[in-house]
Amino acid sequence: MADLLVKCMAVLTMDGEDGIIKGGEIAVRDDIIYHVGPAGSTPGDFTPERVLDYPRMVAMPGFVNCHTHAAMTLFRGYADDLPLMQWLNEKIWPLEALLTPEDIYRGTLLCCAEMIRGGTTTFADMYDAMGRVAQAVDESGMRANLSRGMIGFGARGEKALAESVEFIKEWHGGAGGRVTTMFGPHAPYTCPPEFLKKVIAAARELGVGIHIHVAETKDEIKEINEKYGKTPVALLEEVGLFELPVLAAHCVHLSDSDMDILVRRRVGIAHNPQSNMKLASGVAPVTRLLEKGAVVGLGTDGASSNNNLDMLEEIRTAAFLQKLYTGDASALPAYQALYMATAGGALALGMQDQIGRLVSGLKADIILMDMHKPHLYPLFDIYAHIAYAASSADVHTVIIDGRVVMENRRILTLDEDAIMARAHKCAEELVQRSANNGNG
Repeated sequence: MADLLVKCMAVLTMDGEDGIIKGGEIAVRDDIIYHVGPAGSTPGDFTPERVLDYPRMVAMPGFVNCHTHAAMTLFRGYADDLPLMQWLNEKIWPLEALLTPEDIYRGTLLCCAEMIRGGTTTFADMYDAMGRVAQAVDESGMRANLSRGMIGFGARGEKALAESVEFIKEWHGGAGGRVTTMFGPHAPYTCPPEFLKKVIAAARELGVGIHIHVAETKDEIKEINEKYGKTPVALLEEVGLFELPVLAAHCVHLSDSDMDILVRRRVGIAHNPQSNMKLASGVAPVTRLLEKGAVVGLGTDGASSNNNLDMLEEIRTAAFLQKLYTGDASALPAYQALYMATAGGALALGMQDQIGRLVSGLKADIILMDMHKPHLYPLFDIYAHIAYAASSADVHTVIIDGRVVMENRRILTLDEDAIMARAHKCAEELVQRSANNGNG
């Protein structure tokens, strides 16, 4: 990788609200940020092989998408306008049962292309055939935390757990360190306590964390209470899950004691506002969680329940939804929403010492936003413009691990046309197989 010097209108370090460097520059040596500061401040011993000089652009950390199901891009638009459990039981799970590893690979490549275009540099994914997902991540140049999703009943659960162990041993630290792993038990209502205890033991042995859906719907709350006499969060606390690093997706329906547990245990929460809205799951109490000191990042969920992977849309939705939900226009202000999509997401994934901020010593995951657009003038507040006015089409350049993977809106690591054509073909064939099986 060539040493780079990025010069721009401003650098948003996301290392505190006052961390804006106007007329800034970023020196990148190999895959690491070597220096960040005002124009001309880079030490003289740094001689860049390439200079990216963009005086009308803002540099900021790449977005961290804390919860996805990447291959579900193949299901985009397939089963819309249904409540979660009907959506899962009648549409998604029957179709997923027919997926091949090749389908999952093709869907993940499509997902990666979409995320790169939107400025996402890291994502946390839970799905199946994760070796093929990891291959797609490797080819794209992205950074990802990957979990093999597990339904924990009977032989199916044992098989999933064994495959998870094998995947983690093969891929943790893979793709030059860009791939990390977790265990992925789907949810408390699909993974009983006995199975979760096995997952906890395996995670301890391998030194990784756990990615799980938690308290997403009222139906889940009711089911867990009827079975165990407690909330999903209290159940997970009781079985010892939170003794390990945990990434908890959704966390919509929480009691005060649930929130206190999540805060005390420093659980990373992946807030997915658009998916929760589309499936009518509810509104997560993000403002309350943040007031209590919770670790909260942002995610898109899968493209079949969103229906895109646009983190800028998620930032805006998260902020506006909390303002409406709380009746307080000052709730979740622009900087805090952007923080959740960058440094907060890194913290939720336990990767705060690697990504999420533009400071010396962290990985060089950088995006450049083109601010020379009519919808971004006049420029009173950079944070507000990016959170409330910018779109994914304003992402001009993406650098991941010190490598330019997109420049001037052209992805350099992937053949987008071929990826779209193959993914479309995969999706058509999948739906046809489903119809032949009497589904749909």
